[in-house]
Amino acid sequence: MQKTELLELIKQAMKAQDKTRLSILRQINQAIKQIEVDERREVTETDIVACIKKLQKVTNEELEALRGAATDSHTQRIESLAAQADILSSLLPKQLAGKELEALADEVIASLGATTKRDMGKVMGTLTKQTNGNFDKPAAAAYIGSKLA
Repeated sequence: MQKTELLELIKQAMKAQDKTRLSILRQINQAIKQIEVDERREVTETDIVACIKKLQKVTNEELEALRGAATDSHTQRIESLAAQADILSSLLPKQLAGKELEALADEVIASLGATTKRDMGKVMGTLTKQTNGNFDKPAAAAYIGSKLA
């Protein structure tokens, strides 16, 4: 997602009067502006995805904490956080999983000549670089671990 796409999504949310979506998009925009000011550089698509992932992580942690202490007074907040989490996950690029992930993992294993479990870190690192971290890490680790003896 580029910065221009984000600004367009903000405009659309304003026109649709979708307060929850608008709030999330503004939080992302603010985080991006903070990066630009602090580091004095233009943000990249990777920075934007990192901001979204960070917000998603915080939202999910708060959601789990509230679900653990679920009382009637928390119900509305839980619903709000669940909606925010859904919006954030819809903004992230599609993660590789299943056959696509296995095919790419096999390709990386072959290109590195990985044969033992000691090579797993190299394979995961290369896979992360190639996909910008957009893959199901636990599934990838399990698959790569089963391939390497």
